[in-house]
Formats: sequence, C-alpha cells, structure tokens
Amino acid sequence: MEILGASLRICVDDLDSAIPFYERLSGGTALRFERGGVRVAAIGSFLLMSGPEAELEVLRKVAATIAVKDVAEAHRLLTALGARIIAGPVPTPAGRNLLAMHPDGSVFEYVDQSG
Repeated sequence: MEILGASLRICVDDLDSAIPFYERLSGGTALRFERGGVRVAAIGSFLLMSGPEAELEVLRKVAATIAVKDVAEAHRLLTALGARIIAGPVPTPAGRNLLAMHPDGSVFEYVDQSG
C-alpha cells in the first residue's frame, strides 16, 4: 500500500473564520465541501471540520486522514494485518474512503482519489 500523505483533522466552531488563518499558514486555498451535515475545508495538510456536536464527536475519534493510492488495496492490507474496517470503502465527492480501527485501537480514515 502506498501512502501519499496525511491530513491533520481539526474541529472548529466557525469554519469561515478559521479558513483565512489556515490558508495563510499553508499558502493554499480551501477546497470546501459538506458531508453528513458537517462543513469541511481541506487546506494543504489541514482538514477543518465544523458542524453539529454529535457529528463532530464521532469525527474527533479519527486520529488522521491518510491519503493512499488505492483504498481497495488499503482495505486488503489492513484486514490482513488485523485492523477492523468500521465503514467503507464508499465513494465520496473526491474519491473513495474507509474508516479502520488498527489493532491498537487507533482509528484512521483512508482516502484515495479514484472515481
């Protein structure tokens, strides 16, 4: 499995006021989308999230988002290594993702940019 990078997940109260800071910090422009009532802005290595507390409570349990070349390949390897697949793989606006709990209890989101 080829890991392409990772994003730091940050829950914020006000997405619109947080975006300018992270755009200037990273030198990038926010890519905005919404999923399940949560507003998201991807900026460089940062993934800002804002929305209902019940949704954010779940999202806070995910340590990081890991970009991989192929989510299906990640699924096979994670399963073979003893990880528990919590959700997915499922299509998203930007590709596919899955949530996996590693044997140590850490939860990660794996994403690719496949159609």
